[in-house]
Amino acid sequence: MGEAEKFGGDGALRVGVIGVGVMGSNHARVLAELPGVKLVGVADPDRKRCDQVARSLGCASFADAGDLVRHGVDAVTIAAPTHFHRDIAIDCAARGIHVMVEKPIASTVEESRAIVAAARRAGVTLMVGHVERFNPAVQSIKRAIQDQDILSIAITRVGPFPPRMSNVGVVIDLAVHDIDLIRWFTDSEIVEIQPQTSSAVAEREDIALLQFRTASGVLAHINTNWLTPFKARTVHIATRDKYLIGDLLTLQVTECFGFQPDGSYSMRHLSVGYAEPLRSELVAFVSAIRSGETPAVTGEEAVASLEIAIRCLDARSARTVVAQRQAPRRVVG
Repeated sequence: MGEAEKFGGDGALRVGVIGVGVMGSNHARVLAELPGVKLVGVADPDRKRCDQVARSLGCASFADAGDLVRHGVDAVTIAAPTHFHRDIAIDCAARGIHVMVEKPIASTVEESRAIVAAARRAGVTLMVGHVERFNPAVQSIKRAIQDQDILSIAITRVGPFPPRMSNVGVVIDLAVHDIDLIRWFTDSEIVEIQPQTSSAVAEREDIALLQFRTASGVLAHINTNWLTPFKARTVHIATRDKYLIGDLLTLQVTECFGFQPDGSYSMRHLSVGYAEPLRSELVAFVSAIRSGETPAVTGEEAVASLEIAIRCLDARSARTVVAQRQAPRRVVG
């Protein structure tokens, strides 16, 4: 079957966006600009917001995901709140619709696995939005460590508290990005975790210091919080031959190499192109649909990263219970 038959008379991939908050509206904007893609419509229960986005992009507006998919789409991107991901994704897959779901893939590992299983049964493409992989600085780092013996990774992702956040803490909102990067950089699974988290000013954890060891022996560390008054996103990687420093906001990557016995070494800035990470991600999603190849970030990879993040939170809960049990009892009398 040719492209035109598969995706409508003009061969364009008909895509809808479910959820038009900050991330979803950006999905819609990018999709409306992609060649070979037709943004059919956007769906969100916030009708004012949904209509505004639809008008600005010249597409249809729908009150809910069901109305959108019944209108006729080949693929959707799901940027609704995380607790809706499972039901929306499974319903779309059952209808033969390709799915791109924002991170985290779902609220629980069980829900995440259900999405993966549904996509596999239906034979549709499932990709998960770990957009940091498409950051040009991250991709430059990935090229630089290819075939290197990695020793350690340290990632800092900090910033002020986001007013939009209410149902998760920094581990699920921020650290899951870097758990995914650690697994991607090392091509290895995380086998040991040592998490330290705290709720300093927010209801949920707003500080996390997470340490890991991968199956390949790499030591990794994530420092993340919502207490820093400015955003910082940095990656430091040590290998046998070099040391890399990447700033994911300024898109600068520095490589230290040629270490000498006297402590001297050489430095150079690596080439980092510019491309909007979200655009690169959505181009990869469309390409995977058209080619039938494995998407850049699979559902299985997203499940593995979410599982590590949840284990970090479970470990914290277990320590809290132990501490409460061990606390001295007050004697009244």
